[in-house]
Amino acid sequence: MANKKGKSKGPGNNVIAQNKKARFEYHIDETFEAGLVLAGWEVKSLRAGKAQLTDTYILVKNGEAWLLGSHIMPLNTASTHEVADPTRTRKLLLHRKEIAKIFSRTQEKGHTCVPIKLYWKNNRVKCELALVTGKKLHDKRATEKDRDWQRQKGRIMREQIKG
Repeated sequence: MANKKGKSKGPGNNVIAQNKKARFEYHIDETFEAGLVLAGWEVKSLRAGKAQLTDTYILVKNGEAWLLGSHIMPLNTASTHEVADPTRTRKLLLHRKEIAKIFSRTQEKGHTCVPIKLYWKNNRVKCELALVTGKKLHDKRATEKDRDWQRQKGRIMREQIKG
């Protein structure tokens, strides 16, 4: 069924930025959806797709969650009277229980919280967070081996269909 404007809304068209490295580096235990407090120029830059989540993490301080290390590149048409800091710390909007859960889990050894992706949801920017544990080297190798096998299997299937 189509939405209001007649266009079908696919799952990929609302994603702004993804942290693909996080899925390779960590085992994802639990995910959360958080709102993001942004300035006007940041929203314009996100609409243009100028965001990066590499080497970004979540810090819980004084009962509030913060997004550290995210990079939103300011547009050259941004306001001249406002100083645009691309790597500023941004506040995450979460329920108190979710913040408490994230804080308690990140205090455990080997656990951390990282952003997985930024995306649009009803004209608002949302950030998908994940409570994660680090992968060991052999886990990373197994992930890579499985990915290579899936790719190889796809090639074999395409060759069978063509030939």
